[in-house]
Amino acid sequence: MNHLAARLVDPPLWLEEFVAYLAARHCASRCCQLITTLGRLLADEHSGHPQVVLERSRQSGRSMGTLARGLEEFFTEHRLALPTDQADRLAAGRRQRRVDAVPLRLRPAVDRYAQSLSRGRERARRAGTKPRSDSTVESALAAMRDFALFLATQRGKQDWALVEVSDVEAFLAAQPGMRARHLSVLRQFFAVARRDRIVLVDPSRGVAARRGRNFSGRTITLDDQRALFRRWSTDPSVHPHEALLGLLALLHGAASRELRLLRIDDIDQAVRSARLGDRPQPVPLDPVSWAALERCLAHREQLRTDNPHVVVTRGTKALRSPASSAYFSHVLDPAGVATHRLRVTRLADLVNTMDPKLVAAAFGMKPEGVLIYLADHVDAGRLAPTRATSAVT
Repeated sequence: MNHLAARLVDPPLWLEEFVAYLAARHCASRCCQLITTLGRLLADEHSGHPQVVLERSRQSGRSMGTLARGLEEFFTEHRLALPTDQADRLAAGRRQRRVDAVPLRLRPAVDRYAQSLSRGRERARRAGTKPRSDSTVESALAAMRDFALFLATQRGKQDWALVEVSDVEAFLAAQPGMRARHLSVLRQFFAVARRDRIVLVDPSRGVAARRGRNFSGRTITLDDQRALFRRWSTDPSVHPHEALLGLLALLHGAASRELRLLRIDDIDQAVRSARLGDRPQPVPLDPVSWAALERCLAHREQLRTDNPHVVVTRGTKALRSPASSAYFSHVLDPAGVATHRLRVTRLADLVNTMDPKLVAAAFGMKPEGVLIYLADHVDAGRLAPTRATSAVT
């Protein structure tokens, strides 16, 4: 660092502190590489203002690079520069990939729909109302991509003006669990298409959502739950992140978002509890879950990170942000199960054996949100004196 400062005509005041920031988060060789790259940025003819240095340090592609991420976190933490638009760029790329996957002759209308969604978000921001999130927009474009592919491959139609009610009904019937959401997207799309004179009649207008209020998903049998419990509680080869997420979802109905945002200061060592998401009270952890948490904390210590979150990956050990949602969506892949399936299994079991209002209060949910898990019959295995041998289906 001293050699770099001596070479610079006017070394920035933040240089020494930033080098210490890098040294605390990276190995010596990696730190030297980052400082060398930073030195080239500071020694050329461009301005050394933090915002300019941050923008010029960004790499092209989906990742802006380790140096840019470190500079962004350091500068924003010390209020030297504004955050980059990297998240917006990545979201724009995801939206464009969904539009590009639409068959060529159907693509212009979907592109107009995507532009309409973007304009709606900008109007909401200017008006101070809540704009659609990136995930909501991407989900809508994914639904339109799937519908366009369905029309082209299964219905033989390459023109939106040829779409009929039967086409909409056939598409919605393929995924009944997503019927209401897909129908809402189709109605939004055809409203834009009618305004732009792409279609004359909205084929989705007379279609009913018919969204049932009962739970229609699948749960996990008790035998499979026992097998998963043994895997996550006794197998030392299982990754600590998998074991912790699996046990918290299986035993405590935790969502992946709750573990993703779990921080060190949310854990109470004295009473062995943890604050999960928006739950009003800390969740007492059983001995098995606590042991999995300790394994996860030990794994975190090995990374030598200052990241305040419990789950830290190689990509976030030098940052303070939580691990990505994409990482958590694949944590349980080795076990062949999804976090959501574990969570709904636990909720279905609790709601059918306890007062649903108590379950809603414990999970921080609305009462109507848990009532959908009430069974409309009593399983024979739940009648005395035998115990249940399968989960509620």
